Amino acid sequence: MKHTLLFFLLLLVVACTPQKESSDTTEDPSSDWIILFDGTSKEGWRVYNRDILTIGWVIEDGTLKGPGHGDELGGEDIIYAAEQFENFELMLEWKISEGGNSGLLYHIAEGEQYESFYENGPEYQLIDDIGYPDKLQKWQTVGADYAMYDPADDKIVKPAGEWNKSRIRFTPEKVEYWLNGVKTVEFVPWSEDWEKRKMAGKWKDYPDYGKYKTGYIGLQDHGGLTWFRNIKIKKL
Repeated sequence: MKHTLLFFLLLLVVACTPQKESSDTTEDPSSDWIILFDGTSKEGWRVYNRDILTIGWVIEDGTLKGPGHGDELGGEDIIYAAEQFENFELMLEWKISEGGNSGLLYHIAEGEQYESFYENGPEYQLIDDIGYPDKLQKWQTVGADYAMYDPADDKIVKPAGEWNKSRIRFTPEKVEYWLNGVKTVEFVPWSEDWEKRKMAGKWKDYPDYGKYKTGYIGLQDHGGLTWFRNIKIKKL
C-alpha cells in the first residue's frame, strides 16, 4: 500500500513540474544530419557563381573564417555547392567582429543574370546589433528574415566576439528562425502576406527573390570578419 501511494505521489510531482520549451538547444541524436563544415575541411564550399573557393576563407582553430572585406554585391560570398536542399533544418554557430555584417542564405540559385546571391536567396540576418556603427532598421537586425520579417523583441544576442547559435527550420507550411534558443521569426513562405511584403519593400525590384523552392546554402561576406562552426543540415 505504501509503495502504491508513493508511486501516485511521484506521478503527481511529474505532472505538476513545468516542462522546458523546446528550442534549438535540443540536439537530435539521430544520424540524419549532414555535416556542411566539420572544422577541418572546406570540401563542398566555393564562391558563388565561380568554380573556386578563394584564399580569403580560411580554417582557423576549427572555424570557417570569412575574409571580411565584402562590398554591396558581396566580395566573396560562398555556397555549399555539393548539394541543394528543399525542406530542411539547419544549425550553425557563429561570431562576428565589432560592427560586422554577414548573413546565412538558402534556396540560392546561380546564373549569369545574378550579381549576388541575395537577389534570389532569402536571408537570416547575421550582424553586430550592439556595435554596428549606423542605425539599423528592425528588419536589418540579427535574427530577421532580412527585409521581410522583423525579429522578436525578446531575442537573445551575444556581443561581438562571442558565439551565437542559429537555426532555420523550413517547410512550405511554416518557416522558423531561432537565435540562442529563442524563436525570432515565424512565417508562411509564398503566402499572401509573404507576397505582399515582397512587393512592398526592397525585393519589389528583384523578381526572383524567394522564387526557388530548392537551392544552395550560402554564407555572406559583407564587411567585417565572421567565424562559423558546427554547420549541419537535416532534410525534412
